[in-house]
Amino acid sequence: MSRIPTPATVADAPAASQAGLNAVNKQLGVVPNLFRLVAVSPAALQGYLGLMGALQKGTIPAQTGERIALAVAEVNGCDYCLSAHTYLAKNLAKLDDAEITANRSGASNDPKADAAVRFAAKVARERGHVSEADVSALKSAGYSDAQLIEIVLHVALNSWTNYINEVVKTDIDFPSVNARNAA
Repeated sequence: MSRIPTPATVADAPAASQAGLNAVNKQLGVVPNLFRLVAVSPAALQGYLGLMGALQKGTIPAQTGERIALAVAEVNGCDYCLSAHTYLAKNLAKLDDAEITANRSGASNDPKADAAVRFAAKVARERGHVSEADVSALKSAGYSDAQLIEIVLHVALNSWTNYINEVVKTDIDFPSVNARNAA
């Protein structure tokens, strides 16, 4: 059970958050618990939606963004995000079970995505303290400086949601998936 109340509906959220939640509903067809919970702080919801929107305009493909989200959620031991991103990976990104398993292990079956997921998992595990060899491996796989920055932002945004969900114990509203090794 969540440690803080989650607004039951968009109308129950602060007025300043309702437009953002309605936009989520329009995009996803539902407003997951995480969004309604973050909406308790209109500033936090605005920041979350702003960063998500910015990343959607980036050059890292949406499928790779889901791969990174799964790797980071596993590193951080976040069952909510593993549940949500497993659902999104299967149903929106159209990743198969073998790919999702690889992503949760910090890898990918796609050679180019593998470099991004491995780098992202290392950034998450090492809290940003990666080596020159780690950066070189990513760039050797064909990623630009801008894409490196986007990957780090994916890690940061996913870590933020992981932390929110773990701190407040957000009720899982997706088919439940549990982290293998909680952080």
